[in-house]
Amino acid sequence: MPIVKERIGIRSTVRDNYLMFIVEGVVKELEEEKGLVLSATNPYHFMFVVDYSAWRYANRDSMDGMPRHLQFRLHNLILNGGVKDDI
Repeated sequence: MPIVKERIGIRSTVRDNYLMFIVEGVVKELEEEKGLVLSATNPYHFMFVVDYSAWRYANRDSMDGMPRHLQFRLHNLILNGGVKDDI
């Protein structure tokens, strides 16, 4: 979560709980809905979660869809073997 805060530009701890739930929600969505097998030691996975969480935070009241750069990265994660075998 500290990297998400850096990405957004937050220095205080006021929104830590909210940000924590966003990050946990993003990870759960990627694992359970998209079927990805994420690794905390993979910098590509880590930075995707950071960028996706930061986008979710910044667009919490928006009905706009996911930006193309995040869509491309998500598709690449799925195509490059990050999906569970049983899906």
